[in-house]
Amino acid sequence: MKSTFETFKTMISNVIVGKEAEIELMMIALLHGGHVLLESVPGTGKTMLAKTFAKCLHADFQRIQFTPDVLPTDVTGMQFFNAKTQEFELRPGPIMTNILLADEINRATPRTQSSLLEVMEERQVTIDRETHLLKEPFMVIATQNPLESQQGTFPLPAAQLDRFFMKITMSYPSYEEEQEIIRRFRIKQPLEDISAVLSPAEIIEMKMRVREVYVSEDIEKYLLLIVRETRENPVIEIGASPRATLALLRASQGHAFIKGRNYVIPDDVKKVAPYVLIHRLSLTTEASLTKTMEQVFEAIFTAIPAPVEEGVSS
Repeated sequence: MKSTFETFKTMISNVIVGKEAEIELMMIALLHGGHVLLESVPGTGKTMLAKTFAKCLHADFQRIQFTPDVLPTDVTGMQFFNAKTQEFELRPGPIMTNILLADEINRATPRTQSSLLEVMEERQVTIDRETHLLKEPFMVIATQNPLESQQGTFPLPAAQLDRFFMKITMSYPSYEEEQEIIRRFRIKQPLEDISAVLSPAEIIEMKMRVREVYVSEDIEKYLLLIVRETRENPVIEIGASPRATLALLRASQGHAFIKGRNYVIPDDVKKVAPYVLIHRLSLTTEASLTKTMEQVFEAIFTAIPAPVEEGVSS
């Protein structure tokens, strides 16, 4: 199974330069049907990463370019009256797909953003009081630009952020990586040469297998201590929810799985915890003047000792 993931990651890396860690995190989210929020300044490849990721799957893909005038029905779909048949018919929205790219999600109004809440949590959408189940797998990949919080954007509320399995912040490429980008894109668009390597059936099978990855009692305690500290730390106003606890557990299992192990070790937890938890937390007003959430989270990890690795599987 590890070789399958290596093939998948290599295919994406043929287009995306220097983002191996981000690709792995998105693969972990896919294994659990989790949603990912990609954040970085404009032009760093968020949309390209999402499109390449989707193209490597034998799955349906839809994209919504969010703007303030996008309505909830533009996302979910609607019932419309067909004058020829004299009947109401369903016009499905782009949400009815496998992989949905919600581009620049923070440009949508809160009302439109909230249209994603039901579908992200329950894998279903309600249109005119009729519920429609979505196909499996289903994953939302949303993007946002952090520099435009004062320019016609609507920051995602805590309830919306908590629906995202992970938040991944993408940095600028290094000198060598940017040189490779120039050489790779100057002749043609490498996305044209990408082919799908994973089918929905394979993804569903792997989703079942990753849940079987063993988690020892010591790892459970380690997870719970981290989560509880986010709730009891005096500088954190909003701590991690039980949904966040489960997400951290599953992300740790996913990291172990793609590394070819059938048991979780403390390093799995350390690798995924910042991406799973930080976007769900909020500092007090006083603390936010002198600290960043990343600094506080790093202090939490330093204060909580990791269990000794036994190095055996169950």
